[in-house]
Amino acid sequence: MAMSAGKDDGQPMMEMNTTPLIDVMLVLLIMFIITIPVATHAVNIDLPQPSPPTPNQQVDPIKNKLVLTNAGQILWNGVPTTTGQLVSLLQATKAMTPEPELQFQPEEYASYEIANQMMKIITDSKVTKFGFVGNENFATFQKAGQ
Repeated sequence: MAMSAGKDDGQPMMEMNTTPLIDVMLVLLIMFIITIPVATHAVNIDLPQPSPPTPNQQVDPIKNKLVLTNAGQILWNGVPTTTGQLVSLLQATKAMTPEPELQFQPEEYASYEIANQMMKIITDSKVTKFGFVGNENFATFQKAGQ
């Protein structure tokens, strides 16, 4: 192995040793990286408080259908409901043994924002038997104007 130690002409070496400088820079870089706060990506949604369902809203022990209409109306087994009542109805389904199936069917031009809120409510209720229905209506797409 060959190693160059400078010229052997008796003159002092004039180049600065940069190894300690690079070591200090790397240590400082690591310390800055450690002190950066962790970035959290969260969407905060105010969930509704449970309110008692109306007498005409029944929980079917087999399956319950949740529909979001184009007008933004929420239907539980065909009966209009609010998000607070939806929370109570989902809690009632969780208390049943066996747990009934929940079918969610948003209509074609239903609000994505309301559907997202409903999905958050359903997810937070920890319903285990859940499914989307009506997707077969959109199995084929056509070009606009046909």
